[in-house]
Amino acid sequence: METKNSKPRIIISGGGTGGHIFPAVSIANAIKELRPDADILFVGAEGRMEMQRVPDAGYKIIGLPIAGFDRKHLLKNIAVLIKLIRSQWKARSIIKEFKPQVAVGVGGYASGPTLKTAAMMGVPTLIQEQNSYAGVTNKLLAQKASKICVAYEGMNKFFPEDKIIMTGNPVRQNLLNTVLNREELLQTFNFSSEKRTILILGGSLGARTINQTLIGALETIKVHQEIQFIWQTGKIYIQQVRDAIAEVTGEIMRGSSTKAIPNLYVTDFIKDMAGAYAVADLVISRAGAGSISEFCLLKKPVILVPSPNVAEDHQTKNALALVNKNAAIYVKDSEAMEKLIPEALQTVVDKNKLQELSENIYKLALPDSASIIAKEVLKLIKD
Repeated sequence: METKNSKPRIIISGGGTGGHIFPAVSIANAIKELRPDADILFVGAEGRMEMQRVPDAGYKIIGLPIAGFDRKHLLKNIAVLIKLIRSQWKARSIIKEFKPQVAVGVGGYASGPTLKTAAMMGVPTLIQEQNSYAGVTNKLLAQKASKICVAYEGMNKFFPEDKIIMTGNPVRQNLLNTVLNREELLQTFNFSSEKRTILILGGSLGARTINQTLIGALETIKVHQEIQFIWQTGKIYIQQVRDAIAEVTGEIMRGSSTKAIPNLYVTDFIKDMAGAYAVADLVISRAGAGSISEFCLLKKPVILVPSPNVAEDHQTKNALALVNKNAAIYVKDSEAMEKLIPEALQTVVDKNKLQELSENIYKLALPDSASIIAKEVLKLIKD
């Protein structure tokens, strides 16, 4: 319980992907806005993205030696179990030393042992479930959790109804706070304001199917000069994409553009996502919960290609939650090579379809998520 003079002490745990890290940092920032004196400690997984991204955002983080279960090679899980036990012991010593008044879990490897240990030690816990289909870890943690913040309707299938709060998913604040001139932004890509623009996102690491589909469609892109493409490949695929463009054009790629395909801009990572979203008439993306929340708030028409390589196939379920409300177009991963580019080319020139998708996806937007969650976190301390 918080006394008048005490600083709130809060642990935020999780990570593994940008989809978990961005919301975690947004929640921390929102807590700091309400209580600038709050002491916030992140707990992540050693060697994962959060160990760099969280300090970049100005917060302290401690890593646990945790790894995910290997579903293909079961014998390797002996080492994983040892890491899990070590992680629980480390989480216990972190909690004893830091003495948090509340622990928040945003999903990812580290949130399991951290929140389980916190609950066992009598610390109130809050879970933020981003997806329309709850993961195994969150279902287990929900039994002891005080509050469960969700982004989709019907989550009482997985969690006790009296603990659920509909908050939506926090998104990167800078996407919403920027006032941008579309024409000037298009010039940074050497693009024209007279043409339609498609933004292709594969996440910060890259999406294999989306990238392979675009590589296979380079000749088609070259032909359709009336449409412009911004393609974020992810770090893993950038060289492969550059090599493929060199093969098709006979021109070695220097920088992000080539004279041979002037309507194509290629990069491994887009720093100014607000700018990229602002110029896009249509987005092609995986169906991660964080990305979907961004599309909703920004009213972006989107073609979703859910990744089949995620637990419980939750991306497909995220996508269908939108498709059922006529708020997105869905292309199956296994059919992307054949259907994705024709669908995109047809949709981006259909004004009525773009407007319909934009209006319907915006109806699903839940603004101020980070602030609502931050208030719930601070309420748990007072209670």
